[in-house]
Amino acid sequence: MTCRHDLSSRRGRIIRTPPSIEIAPDPPDPFRTYPIMPPPPHSQADSETDDRGSVRARTGGEADRTAWRRPPGVSTGTWRYAHEGAIASRYDDFVAATPLCCVDLTLVRETFPGPNSQTGENVPSVSSGSQPAWKGPPSVSDAGPPSAEKNWILDLGCGTGRASELLADAGYDVVAIDLSLPMLREVTRRNVEGIVPLRANLVQLDCLGDQTASGAVCLFSTLGMIQGRSNRREFLHHVRRIVKPGGRFLLHVHHRYAALTHSAGRRQLARSRWQSWWQRNVEFGDAVYPYRGLPDMFLHQFSRRELSADLNRCGWKVRSWQQLSIDGSSLSDRSSSIRGGIAGGFLVVIS
Repeated sequence: MTCRHDLSSRRGRIIRTPPSIEIAPDPPDPFRTYPIMPPPPHSQADSETDDRGSVRARTGGEADRTAWRRPPGVSTGTWRYAHEGAIASRYDDFVAATPLCCVDLTLVRETFPGPNSQTGENVPSVSSGSQPAWKGPPSVSDAGPPSAEKNWILDLGCGTGRASELLADAGYDVVAIDLSLPMLREVTRRNVEGIVPLRANLVQLDCLGDQTASGAVCLFSTLGMIQGRSNRREFLHHVRRIVKPGGRFLLHVHHRYAALTHSAGRRQLARSRWQSWWQRNVEFGDAVYPYRGLPDMFLHQFSRRELSADLNRCGWKVRSWQQLSIDGSSLSDRSSSIRGGIAGGFLVVIS
């Protein structure tokens, strides 16, 4: 049974399925939302880490035991990644020196300067005149109806919450969504008021009601971690449904043809093209590669034409299209040329 909520639950509460909705206990439903459990004592039962924070996964870990629960759009490697507590606990340190992490947050600030900013007039709020009916669970309904105005922003594939914290500090209420429970535990450790963590598969966001968010971000190539074009479009359709008309959506992807700048990348691109011809479940742009000790991390890399087609198909209109340099350290608009002629990725604002 599908249950939708509006996003007007009290600040700091986790959106949950109301007790009146029955869910079969066997098998458990891994595809919807999950409460965030208190962090357990540190354990290395399922993996080991080296001094750089890379994981040496052990067989028989949680990801292997629950492989039968792997939801649509989630590759085997991504499912394993979502269960690795060691990756989550060292994630911020690992990406601290990544130039992209500074560039994308700068664009987040420009796109979402604050609900009361004069430049943020196109980020609609959930006002009393357009607010959906209050559907909060009984445990919080005794506090009365939600406030007359909320500015919910979705952080889709939030990781440890680096963008969620920035948005909350700017005055927004943030729903930090990720499939990885270890990542969401890191979000809760930030202890930032205004962030609601929510565990969900990005392809199946039926738990969130129509036109209940003012905007959304999906950074660090999270869209590319969704396997299958139909699944990626399903995700984009969901975000289009959830974000109010006029709301902005900031999206980052890696550029497929950035691989042409080095020999290993050219070989990988040729292999991807060949496999897409002969293997039903492989698309041109798919890549499987070692990442922090995991042998089979999945990422889809986009051409500009492919991403534009997907956005148009799902009802999005491009407001700005920024090209990233190969190393992710600088931006230019779409009409400008990147040094070397090939963009490393794209940061796109759509509405």
